[in-house]
Amino acid sequence: MYTHQDLARLQAQSLKMQGFIRQQTYSPQNEKTLRRFSSWEVAELIFRVNQSTMRGRLAADPTLPQGTVEADGRQHWYSLEEINELRRRLKVNRKSLMPYRPAGKRAMRAAIANFKGGAGKSTVALHFAHAAALDGYRVLCVDFDPQATLSHSMGLSDVAEEYTVWGIMARDLAAETERMNRTAKGAESGTALPQRRLPASITDMGLADLRAADFIKPTNWPTIDIVPSCANAAFVEFASAQYRHMNPEWSFFAAVSRLLDQLPADAYDLVLFDCPPAIGYQSMNAVFAADMLYIPSGPGYWEYDSTTSFIGQLAEALEDLSRFSGLVPAGTMNLPKTFLDLHFLLTRFEPNNELHRAMQQAFIKVWGDRVAEHPIEMTRAVEQSGRFLSSIYEIDYRDMTRETWRRARASFDQAYAEFRTHLCVAWDKLEDEA
Repeated sequence: MYTHQDLARLQAQSLKMQGFIRQQTYSPQNEKTLRRFSSWEVAELIFRVNQSTMRGRLAADPTLPQGTVEADGRQHWYSLEEINELRRRLKVNRKSLMPYRPAGKRAMRAAIANFKGGAGKSTVALHFAHAAALDGYRVLCVDFDPQATLSHSMGLSDVAEEYTVWGIMARDLAAETERMNRTAKGAESGTALPQRRLPASITDMGLADLRAADFIKPTNWPTIDIVPSCANAAFVEFASAQYRHMNPEWSFFAAVSRLLDQLPADAYDLVLFDCPPAIGYQSMNAVFAADMLYIPSGPGYWEYDSTTSFIGQLAEALEDLSRFSGLVPAGTMNLPKTFLDLHFLLTRFEPNNELHRAMQQAFIKVWGDRVAEHPIEMTRAVEQSGRFLSSIYEIDYRDMTRETWRRARASFDQAYAEFRTHLCVAWDKLEDEA
């Protein structure tokens, strides 16, 4: 027989192992640090210019960041801050190295979502965030998954639940209830409408005093921030059901969207949502706030079956939300929900696996050009990066054979480049949507 005490003991044993893994991955201060990038990586893989061209520019202008030289070699190594300064100051063939960003528009928001656990949602979110940061974008991640894989991979391991999506939703409930009560008092008919009351367990938490920025934490990447998650945030599904009972007219699914709307339009370029493997209060917040929906799936039949179920149930859930259209002030949200882009992305793909290739063709036959052209391949380097809570971009290529590292990076580079193309096309449409 096993009780809650046995479960707590098993968790304590696992926490010891987690601490050991972090000691191997993080700095001596138990903080995850970002490595430097070699001049070869900066030129060929990040800026995509000839190495000799970059060396010539650096030699001609000593005020440019020169990086550091390790004692055992001639290679120059650059921090991400130095890379971004080079990006701002250098031009190649009279072309800026700055990434595309349409003027006057807020950040694009992309949700990485599916039912299936193990479909690679957190892996895709982590790699796309890191690839975008190396591309020169400022990125905000929102971790909706109580498993908190993305948060841990970003170096956050000690997070209070009130600073997660649960805190955002509780804060939004209090703010929206107060707004509704003010509206009720000022009704045009002159009749005082019933006041909605919340218990002290919500009003006394102090969440109403928090700013939107208070939920955002820095990561080990200087241009990536995150709204983190933690295991204790798992009860958000139970809490949210209670919150809806307290105020049935509360548009619970728009809490995160309203918080993001409070940020300056130019604070970030890309907002990435890592969703839990279920349709619930958290995932509905993610998909409602998203401009783009990216759906990762493994290359097997059961993954295809689960993905089919996911989009069907998501369609039904979004249809149900349309009933809120008359309950919110005009112009504050658009119902029914629309996406500027939707794509399916195959993950853990083995190009030499006949079954995987057959399932890829099945995906394409059903969903056509909605299926991303470049799947994410399963390689030893990808497995190793997951084992050490890192992306392939964080791993030093000297820690393995360069060919193994380059193959894994090329797979994510191609997948990200395709994602960025879709993002930029959707970004141009955002003006009419915002």
